[in-house]
Amino acid sequence: MREPAWYRAGDEPDYRFSLANERTFLAWIRTALALLAGSVAVVQFLPPSALSGMRDLLAAVLAAAGSALPAAAYLRWVRVQKAMRLGRGLPFTPLLAVMAVGAAVVGVGVILLAVLPWASAPAAP
Repeated sequence: MREPAWYRAGDEPDYRFSLANERTFLAWIRTALALLAGSVAVVQFLPPSALSGMRDLLAAVLAAAGSALPAAAYLRWVRVQKAMRLGRGLPFTPLLAVMAVGAAVVGVGVILLAVLPWASAPAAP
């Protein structure tokens, strides 16, 4: 695979900054894998809920986030590399806020499904 044209633009940044950017990228990849594992765990270990379809919806949201995050992480890595090469400020990313809010929403969903006794009670026939 050839290196992209932007990779030759500007000056080579200090390798420590490039490696830090790569570590951040890998942390996002670990987060994506954790989201995918969480999706599997929700389906396998949470009991069927009185809140019809909530478990499946939660698993689908986790799987979608875990599938989309690697692409977003790569795009962020590219934007930061370009900024460092061109001597610009680091770009803003709304991804951090989106992930924080998403984690809070998922946490509430897990509480509803796993902790509250009325949520895990089997539905009446």
